Amino acid sequence: MKKIILFLLISSSAWAQQVPLKKYNYTNFNLIVDVEGREKFYNQMIREKPENKAKPAQYNDYRSSLAIGWLAKGNLERYKYYTKGNPEFSFPNLLEFSYTLEHLVEDSNNLKIVEEVSKAYLDRLDKNKANDELTTDRMQVLLEVNAMANAKLGNVDVAMKNIDRSSTIVGTREAKYFKDSKSNYLNRYGIVLAAAGQDKKALDLLTEAVRNADSNPKLIATLREIYKKVNGSDKGLDSTIKSLQDEAYHKYYKEVEKSYIADSKIPFRGVIANPDEDSKDKTLTLFTARKHAKEISLPDMSGKKVNFADYQGKILVIDFWTTGCTPCVAAFAGFEKVVADYKKDPFQLFVINLFEEQETIKSFVAKKGINLDVLRDEPNAAYDIQGTPTKIIFDPMGNIRFYSSGYAGSTDREYYKLKAMVEIVKARS
Repeated sequence: MKKIILFLLISSSAWAQQVPLKKYNYTNFNLIVDVEGREKFYNQMIREKPENKAKPAQYNDYRSSLAIGWLAKGNLERYKYYTKGNPEFSFPNLLEFSYTLEHLVEDSNNLKIVEEVSKAYLDRLDKNKANDELTTDRMQVLLEVNAMANAKLGNVDVAMKNIDRSSTIVGTREAKYFKDSKSNYLNRYGIVLAAAGQDKKALDLLTEAVRNADSNPKLIATLREIYKKVNGSDKGLDSTIKSLQDEAYHKYYKEVEKSYIADSKIPFRGVIANPDEDSKDKTLTLFTARKHAKEISLPDMSGKKVNFADYQGKILVIDFWTTGCTPCVAAFAGFEKVVADYKKDPFQLFVINLFEEQETIKSFVAKKGINLDVLRDEPNAAYDIQGTPTKIIFDPMGNIRFYSSGYAGSTDREYYKLKAMVEIVKARS
């Protein structure tokens, strides 16, 4: 996993090499947001370009994508239709498959679907003895999701068996790579414990998660339910949660405060410790600011130029990402919480996509339901970003006061760290 994180951290000019588009290819297929549209594309394609019997896996990615798309709508029949030949999921499809099940398990109406589909795929992985690191990581998640579904369906023994098995697998929960990996695991573990009648143990587990910022809104909601079961009422609940959250926030406030930049004269070079421990270079240049912020202009999703000069007098946060950077997108939920906090303040946050075409970005944003202001820097000209995710925080005069790289590991920790940066800039401006 270390190599993969490094690959995503260090940007490459290869991202800028655009594949020539043809009428029927997976790139065009994948740009279509809704599964109904992708299904229509697929049916037209196989009419005009029938499947080559000598290449039985020719359209596997298309079928896998359609299966997952229908599964996301809770349509088990169409999911089974497109998986009847057991198409091999590529890792991007396996990732989307696990994301889909994580979403469905939150809806009580879909628990039986989640239980059935996750069990079938887990059986398949066990039969194939999958042991590569990325597939093992997704097996962890599928075991957790299956355990949560079974716990809510009353199958406590199965739930405990699977959550315990998930707990023994060495995966990426601590790697700060996938969105809320540890938070989601702790939340699901708490749900299973409560279903098994171990409410106090579940409450203690979730309390520590909030105190350590290994939390997200779903975990907080579970904590609320279990607290009321243990204590017989919600008396003191709000103050308890607020105290835990304040403790976590102040910890990261003190941590972030140490990285405040008092002098950021242009040109400015942002450096970090080199994640490649074997390299002779101990530091890595993350970005280079050769212009003052007020000189930067970038297009938004409609192609309209956005001038940073228009945001003088406001705290400005910019974050650089690509659609293929999992940690980049993982951070967005925390950003959305910060934006909500400062919607009435002189504050602006942009997420700036690097290297990719407008159609690709717009399709991705629509599929993922991203509610942030998106800009493009296709040639990576503004700050010569060398790693994603990278964020830069400017004070109201346009001076760089903070920068950081990577994903904090949970929605709440990402929120606390960025909020602390904003508050420190406000206090010192």
